[in-house]
Amino acid sequence: MDFIKFLGTAGARFVVARQLRSSGGIWLSLSGTHIHVDPGPGALVRALKSRPALDPQTLDAVFLSHKHLDHSGDVNAMIEAMTDGGFKPKGVLFAPSDALEGEPVVFRYLRSFLERVEVLRENTGYRLKNVTLSIPGRHVHHGVETYGFKLRGENGPVIGYLPDAKYEERLAGEYQGSDILIVNTVLRERRPDLEHLSLPDVEEIIKRVHPRKAILTHFGMTMLKHHPWEETAEISQRTGTEVIAASDGMMLEIQADD
Repeated sequence: MDFIKFLGTAGARFVVARQLRSSGGIWLSLSGTHIHVDPGPGALVRALKSRPALDPQTLDAVFLSHKHLDHSGDVNAMIEAMTDGGFKPKGVLFAPSDALEGEPVVFRYLRSFLERVEVLRENTGYRLKNVTLSIPGRHVHHGVETYGFKLRGENGPVIGYLPDAKYEERLAGEYQGSDILIVNTVLRERRPDLEHLSLPDVEEIIKRVHPRKAILTHFGMTMLKHHPWEETAEISQRTGTEVIAASDGMMLEIQADD
């Protein structure tokens, strides 16, 4: 079964620090390929306590969109668990260069446990078992090197992941062709001083990309205070796209016609 499992929907420092929502990231299983995306604090525990449990040793890859703590806090724990403490070297780490150099968030000793490390480059494609992974243009306004992806399994829909960014008109073009679009939506209202997407920004992106389904996640305080599920129902009506507010532990089965 192909699915997307949200192990955490917390966004930004206050929601993560108080664990008002979990921060375990996203588990994707497509065409027999398993990827953990942005394993923030608590990712390992959330995977193992999931129902049914998600076994890190079945993972084929960890994808790190950027090195901020709410996305990378458990990246080392997940690599160690995926490789059985290094006794069963396997798997791929996809990560930006600044997550590996300078002030790295991925321990150097763990990298030898992996089959390989892929340093993300914009407008580059990768093959991982039965899926293709395409990296759109870099998100240049988020303080650190940041990338999303478009992922496709065999005969399945294209799943786009748009992580943290300050709104730019070009973002919609970068994620064109996504059948299912996952968008990190930290803010309810626009804040020009913050490099995060707001609900109006996301609505504009959805209108332009026009995916069949959009899933909002990575919520900040202002989003949580105003009931994201009510906001998404209104956006669905205005855009004609099915828009869903993710919740901790939510699993979405993926069908070929999604």
